[in-house]
Parts: sequence; structure tokens; C-alpha cells
Amino acid sequence: MNRKWILGLASAGSVMVALDATVVTTALSRIRLDLGASMEQLEWTVNAYSLSFAVLLMTGAALGDRFGRRLTFTAGLLLFTAASAACALAPDVGWLIAARVVQGAGAALVMPLAMALLSAAYPPPDRPKALGLFAGLTGLAVVGGPVVGGAVTQGLAWEWIFWLNVPIGAIIVPLVLRHVPESRGGGAGMDAGGLLLVTGAALGLVWGLIRSGAAGWGSAEVVGTLAAGLVCSVAFLAWERVAAQPMVPLALFRLRGFAAGNAAGVFLYASLYGALFFTAQYFQTARGDRPLAAGLHLLAWTAAVTVVAPMAGRQVNRIGARRLASLGLLMQAAGMGWLALAATPSVPYWQLIVPMLIAGAGVSMAMPAAQSAVLNAVAPQQIGKASGVFNTGRQLGGVFGVAVLALAFNKAGGYEGASAFSDGFGGAIGVGAALSLAGAISALAIPSHRTTSAQEPAGPVLAPSR
Repeated sequence: MNRKWILGLASAGSVMVALDATVVTTALSRIRLDLGASMEQLEWTVNAYSLSFAVLLMTGAALGDRFGRRLTFTAGLLLFTAASAACALAPDVGWLIAARVVQGAGAALVMPLAMALLSAAYPPPDRPKALGLFAGLTGLAVVGGPVVGGAVTQGLAWEWIFWLNVPIGAIIVPLVLRHVPESRGGGAGMDAGGLLLVTGAALGLVWGLIRSGAAGWGSAEVVGTLAAGLVCSVAFLAWERVAAQPMVPLALFRLRGFAAGNAAGVFLYASLYGALFFTAQYFQTARGDRPLAAGLHLLAWTAAVTVVAPMAGRQVNRIGARRLASLGLLMQAAGMGWLALAATPSVPYWQLIVPMLIAGAGVSMAMPAAQSAVLNAVAPQQIGKASGVFNTGRQLGGVFGVAVLALAFNKAGGYEGASAFSDGFGGAIGVGAALSLAGAISALAIPSHRTTSAQEPAGPVLAPSR
């Protein structure tokens, strides 16, 4: 078994999935013009991917354990590649949204199985180094997504951000079948009831939030979907208490570090993804930047992940997850608040660099700290389940963040012109700052000491896949 092949192919699959989570941000303005998309439809272009990714993430891991990790990983790559081609061929925005749902389903098979294949291939002494390289490459894809999206959209067309996945997938799949051995996990049963209920809960709540602007808060559609989402949420919690193989072991939330770390993570990613959704559009719609320039301008925010996050990850056990997470989220709130006040159609770019650097450094500190708090709160044999819950919450947090910030944008401004967009952008980013502040308050509940029963760190702190 050549472990370098496994590391390379698992990382390639992860990079492809992670890139598509952010590459679309700098293409949104062109998609809006070319397909005549509304704000609501742009939201679904982003959220359709994140939502299906989130609700199927733990199911993907369970399918790999039962039917074979290589088989499931390959199926995910094929599904993701085919869906990418469907995105590129989309004749209208409805087709694009539907294809993004399928893309997210493919990503939910690829990402957890890539990590599982690596964990199976490398013995414990070598595993942290392999997972660290894997996480670093994935993090670079997240950071580089807006730049790649801007360059491709400006140089070719927005469709090519999806076409690029097709040759990559065609190369990776046969190499996986040749060089990656099959492996399986414990074969635990899937929580089908939990999957259906959490999907209904997330879809109902997100649908109601997104449609509230066009249909009105008092409409039957919005009231009905929000009510259905709440009912499914309550039913999900009730079901997880009695399920034989629960998707989310509710007993873990009795652990302060686990509960507070997850809450901080949800607020963190809700604020971050919502802000990135609008910032890439602000540079193009309000300031008149071309797509590549917009992607490069975002680097002041996103590039901090590659510098600060590894440093913060190494300091978590020494400084403490509570301090790093709360301070990082406070910095993100301060940076976003400053950006909300400074952003106008005529503001020089250099005046936006410092607030974006502060927000980027803050989120890069809070990312590893929140995840570390979750993983260090559980016993070693529960790490896989705890990581799955955290990653699912991260994706769902991003979905709700885009929806909530869009409500603020629609109330304060719109697409009628540069000034109107700046007004809406300021309102949206202000809400993002409030979400970050709520995350900082949640992080204060993280215990000041480590609560894991293990004597060594519970596992490597991974960079975000998105």
C-alpha cells in the first residue's frame, strides 16, 4: 500500500469539494446578470450546496463504514463531477440550484470518507502529520476559492468554475480504484429517521427565512414552513433520545465544552459565510471591481487562515480554548462592525484592509479553538461522532448565516445601484458582527481546563473544509 497515493488522492478530492464551497462567491454577480437571478435565488445557489452537504455528512460516513470507504468515496466523486457538469450546463437558475443540491450530496460522501481513508492508511504515530497536510491543502482551497472564481469568471465565464471539476474528477476516479485499498468501519446502522427529521427541520427554517422577503412574514407559505421546521426540530430531538443508532448523541451536549464549542462554532460560521456571500458582491456591485480584483481584495480577510489558524491550533492547549475562541470571535465582531461602518461605493480599498485583517485573524483564532473544545470534551472513542456533529453544525450555521444576513440586506438596501447595495451591505455585515458577538458570549461557557479523559490531545485540529 502506497500511503502517498492515498494522501494525494484524498487531498485532491477534499480540495475539489472545498473549492466549490467558496469559488462561487465571486461569480454571484455575473450569475445574477446572466441568469436574471434574484437575491433569493442567489441565496439558494449557495445554500442548496451547503444544506445537502450538512444534512448528509454523517450519513456519508455511515455509508462508507457499511459498504466500503473506497467505494463510497468513488461514488461521491462521480456524483460530484456529474453534478458539476450539470451546473455548467444550467439554462436557468432553477437548474443551477437543483444541480448544486446534488453537488452537495456528492461532497457529503467525499469529505468524511477522505479523512476516513487517511486514518485507515496511516498508523497513529504518522497520522497527525498526514491529517495536518490534508487539512492545510483543504484550507488553501477555501482561501483560494474566491480568487480562482474571480479569475475564471473574468477570463472565461462563470460556467467554467464548474467545468474545471470534470477533468479533475475523470483523472482522480481511476487512480482511486487503482491505488486505494478498500476498508470498512464498524458497520453501525444509519439513523434514517433522524436524517429525514433534521432535513425537514433545516429545509423548513431556511425556506421560511429566505422566502420571508418576497412572500412576507405573515404569508401562509412562510408561517407554514417555519412552523414545519420547528415541529421537525422538536421531533428530531425526541427521536434522537430513543433511536438505537442516533445521528447526534444528545448526551454529549451535557458536556459543557462540547455544547459551548458547538454553539460558538455555529455562530462563527453563520457570521463568516454570510459576510463572504455579500463582501464578494460588494466589491463588484458597489465598488465596480472586476471578478478577479474582487477575489484578490478578499485575500486580506481569508489569507489569515493560512497564517493564524496553524499558530492558534498549536497554542490551544497552552492558552485554553475558551480564551482563544472568545477573543477570536470578539475580533471578528470588531472587524465586521468596522467594515459595516466604512464600506461605501467610494471608499479607498486601503481603508478596508485593517478591518478585514482583524476579522480574518479573529476567525482564524476561533476556528481551531472551537473545534478543539468540542473534541477535547469527549472520550477518544467518541471523537468521530463529535467531529461529525461539529462539521454538520458548521455547514448548517453557514446556511442560516446567509439567510439571516440577506434579511438585513433586503431591509436596508438592494440592487438598485451602488449606494443602495452599500446600504444593504452595511446592514448585513452589522448583523454578522452581532452573530460573532453572540458566539463570543457562547465561548465564555467553554471550561477553562481540558475535560477529555485522555492524557494526550484528543486529535489533530483540522482546518475547515469550507
